[in-house]
Amino acid sequence: MQTQLYPWHMPAWQSLQQMRERLPHAILLHGTAGTGKRDFAAHFAQSLLCQQPSGDGQPCNTCASCGWFGQYSHPDFRRVRPDILEDGEGEADEAAEADTKKTAKSAKAPSKDIRIEQVRALAGFMNISTHRNGNRVVLLYPAESLNTASANALLKTLEEPPPNTVLILVCNRIDRLLPTILSRCRKFGMPMPTREQALAWLSAQQVADADVWLDEQGGAPLAAFDKAQGGDRADLDAFLQQLARPGREAALAMADKLQKAPVPELVAWLQRWQYDVFSCKLSGTIRYYPRHRKQLTALAARASTRDLMAGLQAVAQRRAVAEHPLSPKLFIEDMLLDYARLFS
Repeated sequence: MQTQLYPWHMPAWQSLQQMRERLPHAILLHGTAGTGKRDFAAHFAQSLLCQQPSGDGQPCNTCASCGWFGQYSHPDFRRVRPDILEDGEGEADEAAEADTKKTAKSAKAPSKDIRIEQVRALAGFMNISTHRNGNRVVLLYPAESLNTASANALLKTLEEPPPNTVLILVCNRIDRLLPTILSRCRKFGMPMPTREQALAWLSAQQVADADVWLDEQGGAPLAAFDKAQGGDRADLDAFLQQLARPGREAALAMADKLQKAPVPELVAWLQRWQYDVFSCKLSGTIRYYPRHRKQLTALAARASTRDLMAGLQAVAQRRAVAEHPLSPKLFIEDMLLDYARLFS
């Protein structure tokens, strides 16, 4: 595991180092998905285990401890994350974490929750002596994947942590965590990069149409990078063109055309588009699709604020069930017809 800090993380890193001498036993890093929080947390975990960190607290990447960390074999480090993330460590949009890849050993889909068995397994890890009497570090992400049982199991560890133990929790949605978890962690907000920082980083990664991808992902550069790797924007552009001209016939035709596209992604596109229509109506601001300002402004004038709010609630409910529709085509048809009715 090669850890790194992104340019927009340096002020946060410096603030975190000021806590180093009196480090809390549990730190909750929270912020927008797709901005590199998981990478920041891993870098911090490595620095806590490094035998000869630099003057600003960064790991040396040359000592034995850093070598073990890079090979996922450090005896004093554990990662806790849902089974579905075992094969992929990049931090991306929440929709990317909903991959339904099957395991080779079982036909059962990998769990999207952090299971209680994973949390209980930490007890054995924490009850043995640390290597060379150093720190013990647990990295848990995304923390909102804790279900009720696993969250309650974690509480005991948060209440009575062993000496020299630091738990680093990372979450995209702090509002989804139990208040009892929040009250036992030092909350540390992670910043969004400026648009200039994000575009400079994407340009360095040689991402074409970086500004378009960045806007579509709400300013989150890692999410924009992941989406750009898919390359083809044809489905998205066609979908947005249909949303700009809502109607029954167009909705049915689009559902037929996109019935094999990932349904959660279509719902996410519609949710962002409707958010822009609503935001445009209230304040004239557009977050995700500024290239379509003219069409969004026209749509905002055609619908009432009440109807647009109801539409946002409806698409949010659809997103919760979009991963397993009984019939993708019928699901998309119904979704687009409901959308069209907002402007009829």
